[in-house]
Amino acid sequence: MARPIVHDHLVQQRLLAVTAELVDREGPARVTLRDVATAAETSTSAIYSLFGGKAQLLQAAIDDGFRSFGGSQRQAAPGGLLDLGRAYRTWALDHPALYRLMFGGALAAYVECTPTPEVASDSMLPLVEAVTSAQEAGRLRAGDPTVVAMAIWGQVHGLVGLELARMNAPETNWAGIYEAALESVARAWAP
Repeated sequence: MARPIVHDHLVQQRLLAVTAELVDREGPARVTLRDVATAAETSTSAIYSLFGGKAQLLQAAIDDGFRSFGGSQRQAAPGGLLDLGRAYRTWALDHPALYRLMFGGALAAYVECTPTPEVASDSMLPLVEAVTSAQEAGRLRAGDPTVVAMAIWGQVHGLVGLELARMNAPETNWAGIYEAALESVARAWAP
């Protein structure tokens, strides 16, 4: 009797990472399951066994990105809004392909593939909680915490997107620009 092939967590994580890299580089339409399996040094049967197929693999890659991002935000949360903003940029720069996969919209044009709403929302919860806490302490203007969090998120997200797209000269001091933007956001929302 043949033993079933077991695909472990490491294979799963390797497949998710490779998927983000390949889709970022080649585009979702050009990436095949065979490409992913080869790059991850496994078989297409591992993909089918762990995910079901290409659409499910892409969905899992996006959700995995949001979980990783959310984890970095939860670690930074005790430091407040500025630390959350810094962690946002750090995570994006450490995971550029995954960041573009999550927020770039390339998959939406190819296949109906969006993050699982609960996973994406959970990743932003530390920001909403930090806004609420700062409002309660009188350090941030009153208002719907979710609206304020989304406005702040949009500002830092836009700047990180510009940096990842290399929208300026190579010697641009993105770290300095980002810090200035974080300080500007804090002043804008001060009571």
